[in-house]
Amino acid sequence: MRLTQTNAEKRLSDMGIKDIPLIEHTPQKQVLSSDWFIKYKELCHKFMSTLTDSIEELAFMNLSQDDFMAIVMGRRAPQNTSFKLRIPLSLGGDLDISNMFMCYTFPHAQIMDRFIIEQSGNETIWLPNPAKKIYIPANMGGGGTGGNATEDRLAQMAAQIAAERG
Repeated sequence: MRLTQTNAEKRLSDMGIKDIPLIEHTPQKQVLSSDWFIKYKELCHKFMSTLTDSIEELAFMNLSQDDFMAIVMGRRAPQNTSFKLRIPLSLGGDLDISNMFMCYTFPHAQIMDRFIIEQSGNETIWLPNPAKKIYIPANMGGGGTGGNATEDRLAQMAAQIAAERG
């Protein structure tokens, strides 16, 4: 059954993700090279080092200082985080930073994977496509008017890292 955008949004909402934009995509068969995973891991490290412009989203993930430094230095991702391809390789996507985003593995990445798999065999499918590099659900992205000391601390650290990189 081909989904309309409204039906796709409703299905994803029923699965627990209510606020992520979707893009319509026509899957294209693609043969993966034998070294695709090595290239993917290298791209993940490059992607992590671009996250210094996503301090607000990183702050809402409640990362420890060690996890924050590890991710912005491109060393390792925090536990329960996934790097997703907006258009998966198997559907014609590219190994490119612009095709990546980060989210929590449980439950978000698992729900997104199930949502995509449910559409297998359709001529066109709907894919999650968050506006930013990091998907933080709207119910986790709010804050009060009192400020956020974690965000302030991480912003200072990110500014220092950016200055060191030139």
